[in-house]
Amino acid sequence: MEEIHRESLEEAVTHTTDEARMVLPGVQAILGFQLIAVFNHKFEQLSQGLQLTHLIAFALLALAMGLLMTPAAYHRTRQRTFVTRRFLVVASALLAGALFPLLLGLSLDAYVLAYIVTKDVYVSLGLSIGIFAVIGGLWYVFPRLVDRERPRRSQGDRSSVASG
Repeated sequence: MEEIHRESLEEAVTHTTDEARMVLPGVQAILGFQLIAVFNHKFEQLSQGLQLTHLIAFALLALAMGLLMTPAAYHRTRQRTFVTRRFLVVASALLAGALFPLLLGLSLDAYVLAYIVTKDVYVSLGLSIGIFAVIGGLWYVFPRLVDRERPRRSQGDRSSVASG
């Protein structure tokens, strides 16, 4: 049987803010590279469509960064000396909400990068869709599959213990 530890509110909030701190540097690094790319002279050689795709990816990643940083800003401005269950729910929703624009922004940037390298729309689209599917699957499908397996295993473990 799987062991479960119930976190206190303080532990849960700490884990939520730690998770944001783990993801945020990666998003900031990607945004930095996106900004640098615009100032490269080769960026001007890209079609307007690719430049616009890059801009949309940048906006999506900036949105993800904003969503990731909002729990800390909210806590600092509204609840500096205490934590609430409401804060935990809001912070968790903001972190989960940041994943989709991050996923979409990464996929769009993969398209731009693949097109620059291959000059092939189909290869670029395939890579972009592949990245979207794999990362989206890891972030959205995999957790559901793992959670769906847990009750079956624990029920099976109980029945084998009861019959044994």
